[in-house]
Amino acid sequence: MLYPKSHLLYERACKVIPGGVNSPVRSFNGVGGKPVFMVRGEGAYLFDADNNQYIDYVCSWGPLILGHAPSVVIAAIDEATQNGTSLGWATEREIELAERMVKILPAVEKIRFVNSGTEATMSALRVARGYTNREKIVKFSGCYHGHADSLLSASAGSGVATLGIPGSAGVTIGAVKDTITLAYNDLDQVEDTFRQYGETIAAVIIEPIAANMGLVIPLPGYLQGLRQLCDHYGILLIFDEVITGFRLAKGGAQAYFNIKPDLSTFGKIIGGGLPVGAYGGRSDILDKVAPLGPVYQAGTLSGNPLAMAAGIAVLDAIEQKDFYENLAKNTAELVNDLNNVFQASGNFAYAYNIASIFGIWCKPYAKTPPRNYEEVRSANSKWYANLFFALLEQGVALAPSAFEVAFVSFAHQTQHFKNTVIAFANAVTDLSNHV
Repeated sequence: MLYPKSHLLYERACKVIPGGVNSPVRSFNGVGGKPVFMVRGEGAYLFDADNNQYIDYVCSWGPLILGHAPSVVIAAIDEATQNGTSLGWATEREIELAERMVKILPAVEKIRFVNSGTEATMSALRVARGYTNREKIVKFSGCYHGHADSLLSASAGSGVATLGIPGSAGVTIGAVKDTITLAYNDLDQVEDTFRQYGETIAAVIIEPIAANMGLVIPLPGYLQGLRQLCDHYGILLIFDEVITGFRLAKGGAQAYFNIKPDLSTFGKIIGGGLPVGAYGGRSDILDKVAPLGPVYQAGTLSGNPLAMAAGIAVLDAIEQKDFYENLAKNTAELVNDLNNVFQASGNFAYAYNIASIFGIWCKPYAKTPPRNYEEVRSANSKWYANLFFALLEQGVALAPSAFEVAFVSFAHQTQHFKNTVIAFANAVTDLSNHV
């Protein structure tokens, strides 16, 4: 494929936008080369500025569970737009979406809408500190919870806790001094940390399915163990469900694993592709938020009527019979077919999934998924980059980073999967000598 228009757009963008992009992962730094600029999406497809067509497994990084431009969501946005793009006052749609989420999500009694996942996690942590009157928080290496300063702490090595070290330029030691970073899937390390710092820890925040360091699935008993330890030490458990909420199951990871966190954060799917975030949980905790309580949080565009309308339309659509069962079945079958391709060509990658989220781990001869960030990083990232570009040439779009995941949407049908497997087979054959 040729990308002359994308390259020209990139040159223009670099003159006025840092790195030419408004989010680093779009830059292709993770795979090399220049980014491709997209102009439209339709169903399971993306089309770039040069009119190249791709079967899309990025799905706008998760929100598009119905695929691109689904008619029900477009109609809902169009209708809402007729009454204005932002009213600045309370609206009924905010109540309707909140009522639906409270009804569906097992651990959410009240909810507050914000404008992004970063806002949601930042706010949830502030509420946790305000509720417990404690200062420290615990997060896990490789989990991403947005770019709030306190959450950009350095990653922990395997088996070693990292205490208050900035993970980004511009983040001060003061901003992360109360952030403890632990290794994912290591319950013993959590227990040791709680034993030492428990009385000062306000909350533990975790992606119940880690989806920002590649796909890392919690080991059996890990999340249940976290819940028990948090209960024992009076620490709030926060599930970051910005990705897993309404993606893993209708009730999110909390329903899928049958675990009730104290607070949860959401985004992506609940806005139908428009900017949105939310945090919710137990009523006694949420009642600490202004105007009822002393924890301040506000946002001019929070509960935007267009995002609320789109979210309601998506929640309507996922009610259809066997929606999640069919998504999971399709994804599992695709993953099985991809592994057959890999096994026939040298076993230098391994595909795996949970529900409609799947990962490609470029680890030769792997037979089980990675368990933590250290294992994820042991993969052959150069081979992933080669695979990424080879698949683009075949008309299949994965994320331009080995540390991201892929998504299957309702718009992906049998022929899309068949074409995807053929594309992988062609790409892997061409690349088999690179590993």
